[in-house]
Amino acid sequence: MHVVRKWSAGLPRLLERRREPVVVQTLRSATAATIAYVVALRLSPEPAPLTAPLTALLVVQVTFYATLTNGIRRVNSVVAGVLVAIAFSVLVGLTWWSLALLIVAALAVGHLVRVDEYVAEVAISAMLVLGVTTVGFTAWARIVETLIGAVVGTACNLLLPPPVWVEEAGRSIEDLARRLRQLMLRMGEEAAGGTPWQRAAERLHEARLLDQHIAQVDASLRQAEDSLRLNPRVKEGLLHRVVLRTGLDTLEICTVVLRVLARSFTDLAKARGSEELFPSGVGATVAQLLSEIGDAVVSFAVLVTTHLSENAESAEARLTAELHTAAGTRDRLAELLREEVGRDWSNWQLLGAVLTEANRIIDELNTEHRTRRLLEELDKVSREHRAKLPRMTRLRERLGVQDELWRNRTGFGEREGERSH
Repeated sequence: MHVVRKWSAGLPRLLERRREPVVVQTLRSATAATIAYVVALRLSPEPAPLTAPLTALLVVQVTFYATLTNGIRRVNSVVAGVLVAIAFSVLVGLTWWSLALLIVAALAVGHLVRVDEYVAEVAISAMLVLGVTTVGFTAWARIVETLIGAVVGTACNLLLPPPVWVEEAGRSIEDLARRLRQLMLRMGEEAAGGTPWQRAAERLHEARLLDQHIAQVDASLRQAEDSLRLNPRVKEGLLHRVVLRTGLDTLEICTVVLRVLARSFTDLAKARGSEELFPSGVGATVAQLLSEIGDAVVSFAVLVTTHLSENAESAEARLTAELHTAAGTRDRLAELLREEVGRDWSNWQLLGAVLTEANRIIDELNTEHRTRRLLEELDKVSREHRAKLPRMTRLRERLGVQDELWRNRTGFGEREGERSH
C-alpha cells in the first residue's frame, strides 16, 4: 500500500513534467534516432547502420529552424568527407602520411563548403570510409544512412513540433528582474543608515556580477527566438521575439544604470567617512524610492513575458501605477536633496548623480518609451526583411499580399492604442 500511495503521489508530478521542453526534446530525439535506425536496416547494405540514428540525433535540434540548417550542413559534411576519401583511396591508399594529408584536406574542404560546426565531421567521415577495404560500397552506404537520418530528423520535427522555449526565456528574464530588485532593496536598507565604504563596494561588485547573468538570459532568449522561427505552433512569432528582446535590452540598461548608482554610493561612502551615507530623513526616502523602482522592474519583466491579453493589460496598469508612485517619491527626494545641498554643497555632484540615475531607470521603464521602442524595432526588422528578399517583396506587393511583418506591427499598434484610450 505504501508503494501504491507513493506511486500515486508521484504520478501527477510526472504528468506535469511531460510537457517541459527538456522532456519533450529527449523523447523527440530518441524517437527520431530509433525510426532512422529501423529505416536504415531495410535500405542500407550495412549490417549495423548506426550512422543513420547518429545523424537523426544530431539533426533533431531544439528548434525546427536549427534542424533545417543543421541537417543540410551535416549532409554536406558527410558527402564531402566521403568524396575526399574516395579520391585518396584511388590515388594513395591508407598510410600514416596519407592519413595526415587526408585530415588536412578534409578540414580544408569543410571550410570551403561552409559546414560551420561540422568541419570535423568531414574529416571523421573521410577517415571512417578510407579505413575499410570496400571503399565504394561503404561510401555509398554512409551517404544513404546520412540522408536517411537527415530526412527522418526533419520529418520528426514536422510531425512532432519542437518545444517552444518562450516560457523558459520568460522565467530567466523575470529572475533577472528579481535579482535587480533584491540588490536595490539591499542598497536602500544600507542607505537609510551608516554604510562603510567597504560594504558599498560589495554592492558594486554584486552589480557587476549581474553582467554574467545577463549573458545567460541572452543565451536563453536566443534559443527561444530560434524556436519561434518556422514553428507551426506559433502565430505571432515576430512579435514575441521583438517583445522579449526589447524587454531584455531595457533590463540590461537598468542593470548598467544600477551599477553606476552603486558606484555613486561607494564614492559617497568614501567621501562621508564615518558619517551616515545620507543625511537624516533623506536616507529613508532613498530606500523607499529604490524599493518602489525594484517593484516596477519586476512588474516590467512580468509585462514583457505575458502574452498580449487581459493579463498583459493588468500588468501594464500595475507597472504604470508603480512608476507614478516612484516618480512622486523621486520628486520628494529631489526637494530634500536641494535643501541639503543648500546647507552643505560639498558632495552635491554625488547627491545629484544618485537622483539622476534613479530617474533614468524610471524613464527607461516608462510604457510610452517601451511602445516607441517596440515600433522602431518592428520597422527595423521589416526593412531588413524587405532588403534580404527584394524579389519576394515585389511579388507580394504585385499580388496585393500584405506583409506579415507589417500586420504584426499594425496589430500591435492598434492594441497599444486601445490600451492608451
